[in-house]
Amino acid sequence: MTQVFFHCSNTKKVFVDRRGAEVEDLAEARDYATRVVQSLTGERSLEDWRDWVLHVSDDQGDELFVVPFTFVLGDPN
Repeated sequence: MTQVFFHCSNTKKVFVDRRGAEVEDLAEARDYATRVVQSLTGERSLEDWRDWVLHVSDDQGDELFVVPFTFVLGDPN
C-alpha cells in the first residue's frame, strides 16, 4: 500500500489534500483521482471546473501524475 494525496488547483485557488488515501498501485490511484474529480464537479455550485487540475503526489511530495478536470468531464456541449 502507498499513501497518495490528491491536490486540486486552478490559476487562482489550491485545495490541499491533507488526508490522502492508501492505494495498491497507480491504476487504483487513477481510479480514485477520477472519483475525486467526479465528486467535486457533481456538487451544485457555480464553479467552472474546466481550468482545474488534480495533482496526485506520493507521501514524499513527488508528483506522480496530473488529471485535468476536462479529461474526466469531457468537452462542454
